[in-house]
Amino acid sequence: MTLLNLSFHAKANETSRLSVDIETGAVWQHYNDVQIPGDSGTRFSLSDLAGNGPFSFIRVELLYHVDDRQQLRFLLAPLEYTESGILEKDVFFEDQTFSAGEMTEANYKFNSYRASYRYLFYDGPDWRWHIGGTLKIRDARIALKQQGASTSSDNVGVVPLLNLYGNYQFATQWRLIIDFDGLASPQGRAIDLALKLNYRINQHFYVGGGIRVLEGGADNDKVYNFAQFNYALISAGYFF
Repeated sequence: MTLLNLSFHAKANETSRLSVDIETGAVWQHYNDVQIPGDSGTRFSLSDLAGNGPFSFIRVELLYHVDDRQQLRFLLAPLEYTESGILEKDVFFEDQTFSAGEMTEANYKFNSYRASYRYLFYDGPDWRWHIGGTLKIRDARIALKQQGASTSSDNVGVVPLLNLYGNYQFATQWRLIIDFDGLASPQGRAIDLALKLNYRINQHFYVGGGIRVLEGGADNDKVYNFAQFNYALISAGYFF
């Protein structure tokens, strides 16, 4: 079985194992509830303060086929916005109190850098499924700014995730892609689920579109933050 038959992320030339995928589009903030510190801050809604969007985004994925069954994936997935709104109540956030009724600037950042290993465990006539693991570096920040007050809460950490990737070939040039990174624990959860439809233009290029849901958060003494972002995306890929 050639790499081309194994996965849509492969080039017709069997000597090349590398592809790149660029994804962009619009993202909406469905909810984003914040309380920092988690045991003494004021819980408030960033989506009410900053609005639901849409905001722009870009993601870049590099995929390397180790062999016919093993893949390495590297992903850059930044997400950030800065918007202003009016607080509906006084908010104690981090180490400052922000007054209700005042114009307040909110900055939200949730950048994700991931490295994944996955293995082909099912190779059927139409469906092919990979399973593996992801190490995710989370670079997050929430900041509020108001006349006379400003502060931010930064959080950088490494999170292990489960990776599941499905590829359904229903026509010669068409692929349905299911891509999942996620894990849950009593302290929080992280879910990144995409459903994409890709069309192969030629042996080098493909284009696609779809939807993505990014959801999760943490609940502890230092931080409470749970958010969901919904994506409408288009993508393009190149086989080297």
